[in-house]
Amino acid sequence: MTSPPSLGSRKAKAEGRHPRLSPLLRLLILTQLAFNIGFFAVLPFLATHLGRTVGMAGWLVGLVLGLRTFSQQGLFVVGGALADRYGIRPVVLAGCALRIAGFAWLGYADATWAVIGAVLLIGFAAALFSPAVESEVARQAVVWEEESGRSRTRVLALFTVAGQAGAFVGPLLGALLLAVDFRTACLAGAGVFVLVLAGHARLLPQRIPGRKRTPMRGGLRLLLRNRPFLALCCAYGAYLLAYNQMYLALPAEVERVTGSQTSLAWLFALSSLLVVTTQLPVTRWVGERLAMRRSMAAGLLLIAAGFAVLAGAAATTRPAGWPGAVALAPVAGFVVLLTVGQMLVAPVARAWVPDLAEDGRLGLYTGALSSVSGLIVLLGSSATGALLDAGLPPAVPWLVLACVTGTAVGLLPRRG
Repeated sequence: MTSPPSLGSRKAKAEGRHPRLSPLLRLLILTQLAFNIGFFAVLPFLATHLGRTVGMAGWLVGLVLGLRTFSQQGLFVVGGALADRYGIRPVVLAGCALRIAGFAWLGYADATWAVIGAVLLIGFAAALFSPAVESEVARQAVVWEEESGRSRTRVLALFTVAGQAGAFVGPLLGALLLAVDFRTACLAGAGVFVLVLAGHARLLPQRIPGRKRTPMRGGLRLLLRNRPFLALCCAYGAYLLAYNQMYLALPAEVERVTGSQTSLAWLFALSSLLVVTTQLPVTRWVGERLAMRRSMAAGLLLIAAGFAVLAGAAATTRPAGWPGAVALAPVAGFVVLLTVGQMLVAPVARAWVPDLAEDGRLGLYTGALSSVSGLIVLLGSSATGALLDAGLPPAVPWLVLACVTGTAVGLLPRRG
């Protein structure tokens, strides 16, 4: 008669099936959750505040929002290089301190110059801490993969889920705080980053084993010669351009088929809910069957299929008797395909960077992935906006976007 397994052996088997994350990884994943809660408690409501409360013209509101995006995405490469040179701890702490100052300043800013200064500070803060955190998560994911034998994309998927959960909770918190006023929402966002700063000052190690500090000189020259990495940036930029249509082209399509944009909130909620509930099982299933290149290719093709669905729907005139739910079916199908494609592309792209980066320059390459792809989105969104305003048949912009996303599959690097 055999004795039942002990508690220790059962625990060991459980940990074998689900290897534990290191304390540093858990801290960084929770960091992403907190970052997005604080950020999305304020920024979704900024445009309305600037237009109605501050009284800015529409073009000036657009300029302010564009400057915030540029100061963040465009300078990621700077933050990544600084993380390589000085380590992630001082860069993350400096970014948190700047974000606190930026949110507090924005809450009291009434003049145009003050608003611009505050949003630039908020954007640059993220350009410091985000590439530092993301590069260390990617590096630790490789270590976890080597120790556990499981795919590193699982760690990056968990990181994505944490960010999406923060993006879901943040606006709900902000909406509650706006019942008081916008300043209260800003100060609450600053308060979140005060907690993050205090936690990291206490818990983030001074030196992380295996991470060496690399001089900044010469890194950009090597990066610009790294063709496989630049190819990954272009493919990832095509994905981000496609995802950006949730905010650019999709609202116009929803209004075309329903006569209003009231359904947008439900579509955004559908996307967030899908990521939070299915990202991890999707990543686990795909990681056991597909290499990174095939996973990204499948994701891009799914997104292209979503654009094709909308193109087909836009090519037909909706009968007047169709109920709103039926009219929204192609749009909902697009959101589902786009979100599933996102779940295949986003974690894998981050997981791929360590294989393509020069030794000791993971922060630079992680930041460059966001900066280069952000530039592609900026140029591509301008072109998409011109297509939407050109008076072409409604199906044409969606067909163009389907072709761009499908073509990006051919840009994926062959190695890694």
